[in-house]
Amino acid sequence: MVGGFLGRAVAREDTYRHLRIFEDVVSLISNNYVEDVDLDGVMEGALRGLAGGLDTDSTFLSAEDVARIESGAPLPDGQLGVEVTRHYYSQITAARDESPAARAGLVPGDYIRAIDGQSTRLLSSLESGRLLRGEPGSTVRLSLLRGNTQEPYDIELTRERLPPLPISGRVMEGTVGYVRVGAFSPGIADEIQAEVARLVAAGANSLLIDVRGAAGGAFEDGIAAARLFVESGTLLRRVEHGDQEVLVEATAGADAISESVVLLTNYGTAHAAELFVAGLSRTERADTVGQRTGGRVSVQKLVKLPDGSGLWLSSARYLSASGEPLHRLGIQPTVEVEVPFVELGEPAASDDPILERGLEHLRAS
Repeated sequence: MVGGFLGRAVAREDTYRHLRIFEDVVSLISNNYVEDVDLDGVMEGALRGLAGGLDTDSTFLSAEDVARIESGAPLPDGQLGVEVTRHYYSQITAARDESPAARAGLVPGDYIRAIDGQSTRLLSSLESGRLLRGEPGSTVRLSLLRGNTQEPYDIELTRERLPPLPISGRVMEGTVGYVRVGAFSPGIADEIQAEVARLVAAGANSLLIDVRGAAGGAFEDGIAAARLFVESGTLLRRVEHGDQEVLVEATAGADAISESVVLLTNYGTAHAAELFVAGLSRTERADTVGQRTGGRVSVQKLVKLPDGSGLWLSSARYLSASGEPLHRLGIQPTVEVEVPFVELGEPAASDDPILERGLEHLRAS
């Protein structure tokens, strides 16, 4: 008990020390910087840096952003079909199937350096996402970087109203049921179950489930989909502030889908899709083929500040069934596949090495 008290006391003293240093820095800037200082701007920058140092999904929000979130007002219908996170610049985590972004060849990992000339360097993912939306038919100009490219590639895209993205499937090589899940939307578990039943009836005895680029959706939908395949036991662990832990359990029992499964993943496999992958791969229900997933499995909440501004903070995160961390780290695939690099503006390669390697893995299992 004494040790715990002393530990908390030391932690508080360490916090006070940093606050004193921060106060000294503000004073030194005010008294020594060569130009007149906009202290409001300096403080906002400091608050953004403080929240941004936690993870890519936590950020400081202006009073305008807080009011926008609280109002629940929908964003304009026009979209490019991209999910973004913050990684120095805004970074694309997924390009939705059959979207303007996908048709233009944008892929997970591409950086958006500017949106209509506005740098994304200081923008949160929420702010970038808002700038990317607009009225259907309107255009937006993106300045993109890929890999180690030094010069940006500028492209103009037209926003579209994107309909719900249904899953699709087909039988490959006579016995492999290929299921493409591009987004984890409400009701996706029922769609997957129906599609698997259709493929099995058509002769499939194994499943190749492609969740590459599926970066959106609610965590509950990813969990519901994972529960289709696992009879019993712990699927995931959810850890909240104060190390409070909640176990996410499988519930399918004898009704669980029994065919062997291989999952296709890449950096765009995040959020709900990542929980689906973790629920199967980390319980040894499925192998994964492709690339490391995005590592974005934290839950955010809005915390308002007295002046109307706020913090968008990660307040919970998911772990694998065994307690393995997933947030930031992602899920390393069972079989890693190298994908050829394509320069921005060049046509995408016609072959699909991840799909081919997934089929090989199923044949060998």
